[in-house]
Amino acid sequence: MLWTPSNTSTTEVLTTPASTSSLHFFLEYQDNAVLVEHYNYTGKLQRDRYRQGLKPEGIAFLVVCLLIVLENAVVLLSIWRNKKFHLPMYYLLGNLTLSDLLAGITYMANIIMSGHNTLKLTPLLWFLREGGVFLTLAASVVSLLAIAIERHVTMVTMRPYHGAKKGRMWALIAASWALAVFLGVLPILGWNCMQKLDQCSTVLPLYARSYILFCVSVFMAVLLAIVVLYVRVFRIVRVNTKRQGHGLSSSLRKGLARKSQKYIALLKTVTIVLGVFIACWLPLFLLLLLDFFCPTRSCKLLFKADYFLGVAMVNSLLNPIIYTLTSKDMRRAILRLLCRPCLMTRDGRVKKMGMPFLECSFSKTEVATQKLEGAAETTVSSGNNVTTPSPVKALYPRMFKS
Repeated sequence: MLWTPSNTSTTEVLTTPASTSSLHFFLEYQDNAVLVEHYNYTGKLQRDRYRQGLKPEGIAFLVVCLLIVLENAVVLLSIWRNKKFHLPMYYLLGNLTLSDLLAGITYMANIIMSGHNTLKLTPLLWFLREGGVFLTLAASVVSLLAIAIERHVTMVTMRPYHGAKKGRMWALIAASWALAVFLGVLPILGWNCMQKLDQCSTVLPLYARSYILFCVSVFMAVLLAIVVLYVRVFRIVRVNTKRQGHGLSSSLRKGLARKSQKYIALLKTVTIVLGVFIACWLPLFLLLLLDFFCPTRSCKLLFKADYFLGVAMVNSLLNPIIYTLTSKDMRRAILRLLCRPCLMTRDGRVKKMGMPFLECSFSKTEVATQKLEGAAETTVSSGNNVTTPSPVKALYPRMFKS
């Protein structure tokens, strides 16, 4: 008699509790009724927003998102095409710009998939929609931290940040995106409130309140670390300037002051970016904290979250404008990219058009970190090259030791 293999073991594997749980988990992520249940529990279905199409404010937000994408794309292209910006600091600024550009895209997708389209989504698509916003937000925050770390390490070690040191820059960029992706995918990996309605957020009905509190805490901690790092950097510059200023000739002292101003100008640019970020995102962070502490359906303000997100979106719109206002080099590069014949002369100068914004910088000195990080400087006088001691070398003597 022929022996046939039994299917008993296979059946047992398929009906184990673990496999049943995994199958149920997968089916829930594809069940639109789960999303409707959560929105109904939080009270959001009592509003007309999810029965109507795109409202005028939604259209306005879409226009803002389009501007965000175009602005940041221009800045990225300017950094890529201009060899003068092929420096670690500008690469890190480019990384921040890339996160803003992606933020504009994710905001746009979020708006298009919101409103009456929300209830058509499966939980999986909803997690992807909201996770994109959290991911790009995390990328922006951590990019600001990466810039602060780079500036702080450069000042503490007193060594230029180029050549072999570029490995640190790429490590910072890679770490910023790794952390951003990690924070963004946590809900889809299981840190959510599915089957736990009492733990659900009102602003984001499928997110667990504990996850939102965790993210806000991480963002606040990162911002606090950035502030501490910049305070230390400013103190180092001030102390070194005073220490090295004594005993120098008046000409060297003036040169030292000019180079210090250039370095401070760069720090001011990044500090302004940080301040604008806090001003734009702090209202939404506070709203999310309110969401954690407020019982379900108790705080009407939580149903206005879209307007708080709109204010946060403005941050990605303002960053390219800040770069343009505070850096004459960046402004020239952008103008050259957009319309060189109508705005620039053949020798690369801005045409005089009666517009101070286009003709001069708002700061007394240009941001020129490549000069700060050079090994020595040469002063040209009467057609002859005369090498003089660099004020920067006097200010940061350890930076130029072999």
